[in-house]
Amino acid sequence: MMRAAIIGDIHGNLPALQAVLNHASSQSVDEIWDMGDSVGYGAFPEEVVQFLMHSKIISIRGNYDTKVLKFEQKKEKWKKKKFHEKWLAFKFAYEHLSDPSRRYLQSLPEEVHLKREGWHVLLTHGSPGHPEEHLTPETPQSRLEEISNQITADIILCGHSHIPFTRLSGKTRFINAGSVGRPDDGDPRASYGIVELTAQNITTCHYRIPYDVNRSVNAIREYGLPETFAQMIIRGYNLDKILEQNQISETIP
Repeated sequence: MMRAAIIGDIHGNLPALQAVLNHASSQSVDEIWDMGDSVGYGAFPEEVVQFLMHSKIISIRGNYDTKVLKFEQKKEKWKKKKFHEKWLAFKFAYEHLSDPSRRYLQSLPEEVHLKREGWHVLLTHGSPGHPEEHLTPETPQSRLEEISNQITADIILCGHSHIPFTRLSGKTRFINAGSVGRPDDGDPRASYGIVELTAQNITTCHYRIPYDVNRSVNAIREYGLPETFAQMIIRGYNLDKILEQNQISETIP
């Protein structure tokens, strides 16, 4: 039997990562698997990447990580095309990463295949071959069947959508542990999962972990980052949802 903690979408939120790993250590996990997007929006990109670099965590590179690494080449183009808040998030993460941290992120693969207890496990960020595809509890079953027919894997672990779920398609189990540092489902607590594997069975547990939100929020404000970044953490929604909520509140007399 082996137990693995499934984490991902840390997005520069060191206090959330620390809380999740403290909880995982109490659950006697054997390994930790990280689905990527370690940086972005949060105030601790360097600290998060340095921690991952010096740990035994098996990590992949998410789409946000890749975009941050491209910021220097794309910044003028993105400044014209992207919302200012999103451009600032890329800029902050890039400028607050050291050269060793950038090299580490660049060195990470976009997918990892593992064999554990006889099971074939695939770590991917969005979906296999599509790092920006959102797999959610509402993804049509037909799409999951299409993926499971194309990919030889008993377990497909994904992130990107920031919404936890476990779904079955044929013999393939899809598991999304949600987001450690920037949940999008209205629950601001850090999200992660544990998968327990035996030769016969796969068991998954999802956890929501409270953490020092004030530390994360205060750091964002101390760096002078947009208040919307703090509200994402406080409310547990993505930037688009926060901007939408703010617009609605401004129109209410």
